[in-house]
Amino acid sequence: MATWFGQLSMAPTFFWTFLALTCGYALWRGGGEARLTALVCISASVVSTLVLSPLADRYAGLEGGEMLVDGVVLAAFTMVALRSDRFWPLWIAGLQLTSGIGHLFKAADLDLLPHAYAAATKVWSYPILLILAIGAWRNHRRTSRSATDRPYPS
Repeated sequence: MATWFGQLSMAPTFFWTFLALTCGYALWRGGGEARLTALVCISASVVSTLVLSPLADRYAGLEGGEMLVDGVVLAAFTMVALRSDRFWPLWIAGLQLTSGIGHLFKAADLDLLPHAYAAATKVWSYPILLILAIGAWRNHRRTSRSATDRPYPS
């Protein structure tokens, strides 16, 4: 019997499609913080596929490579959130923090079930991408109404 997460993880096409649509939209219509966040999401997704353990051993132990990628992503999202005058980057950084906490739980208890560990680190990717798309949409709406919108700090 397959779990919900098992079914979702068996369909990587859904994730990559969702990633392409949301990040593509953010790159097209978003402001500076949305574009930077989209680039971080794309890069982290690609690098994560390269550093994961082989499928047979995946999430059985601590995924050190993925933990490092998630830490770098958290730092990048936090930097965007601290420099932005918008609220949505704070949500994204906070959700990324919960992924990092999943790694800490596994480090504290190596007997943590692989499905629980995988879910704790992966499930937050979907709301992060959704919030990114909403932030890009709101930026587009705001800038199309008025020609003056403060750009993201360089």
